[in-house]
Amino acid sequence: MSNHSDPKDRDPKSADPKEREPKGADPRGADPKGADPRGAGPRPPVRQLRLVVEAADYDAAVRFYRDALGLTEEESFEDEGEGEARGMVLDAGRATLELHNPAQRRMIDGLETDGIPSGHIRVAFEVADAAETTQALTDAGAALIAAPRVTPWQSLNSRLEAPAGLTVTLFQELAAGERTPTDLEGSDYEI
Repeated sequence: MSNHSDPKDRDPKSADPKEREPKGADPRGADPKGADPRGAGPRPPVRQLRLVVEAADYDAAVRFYRDALGLTEEESFEDEGEGEARGMVLDAGRATLELHNPAQRRMIDGLETDGIPSGHIRVAFEVADAAETTQALTDAGAALIAAPRVTPWQSLNSRLEAPAGLTVTLFQELAAGERTPTDLEGSDYEI
């Protein structure tokens, strides 16, 4: 195992995560025991949120999330031995964990989808243009659950059933007065 952190010197196809990232290495290049690179004091104990999803149709999921949605491939790995195991890490930007109680989930489902339940886990991606991205992803095979709509918290949200069994919300944060529901007139979506 290498003790340096230069990414080009690591084997990106290694199935062992210890081989992919040297112990203590920080992908942002900061000292693991040093200050938070955002300048906010000591580093928080959790350094990354990684959502791991099993995709029965792995190739379709890669085409959808990497190629259609545009998530950047950070690394991929495969084991051509038993079972031909494959995996890929896609950069989805900044990650947060949003926790809701059942009443909050029902309220959000009511606002985004007229009450169609989202289930236990829903993945939300902030995008630059929710209407355009919704169209691109439905063209790429996602099923539309709810067309883009302006929410009370001033974002434009849509809901999709995406590959790998994920319910996905696409949201675009709106600046004050940036967009009104009438801006969707003439699009493929009804208000």
